[in-house]
Amino acid sequence: MSPAGDWHGYAALKFGGKIMAFCEEHDLGRAHGAETGFILENGPDTLRAPDASFISKDRLKPLQHGFIKGSPDLAVEVVSPNDTTAEVEEKTQMWLDRGTHEVWVAYPKTKSVLIHGREAEPIILGPNDTLDGGPMLPGFTHRVGDFFE
Repeated sequence: MSPAGDWHGYAALKFGGKIMAFCEEHDLGRAHGAETGFILENGPDTLRAPDASFISKDRLKPLQHGFIKGSPDLAVEVVSPNDTTAEVEEKTQMWLDRGTHEVWVAYPKTKSVLIHGREAEPIILGPNDTLDGGPMLPGFTHRVGDFFE
């Protein structure tokens, strides 16, 4: 894959940075930035890397060299201009099918986030709406537009 563009890289870092700061302040787990590989299946290996992610404290293993085995609790995917709707939906469903509790799909062009949960209907949030971390990140709240500004 080619490197991320300006908007994509900026939004990915904003999500990852805000999640990381919150996790460290509240000792909830560990956030990972873009390009962190998760091995979702073996034989043949299925390796994926969300733009930002979170693993809860109760599922954490010691930091290691190499890829993480299993899925994150939260995956953030920032949509690039050349991503198709089908590709984004396939990637989102893959995360959910492999154990991820929520996937936040971020759209820099519209400054919106589509939240997908394993047991809930998707929710779209606009730039003036508040993104809430729910039970996974209790107390985490940010105006959606802040991730893109």
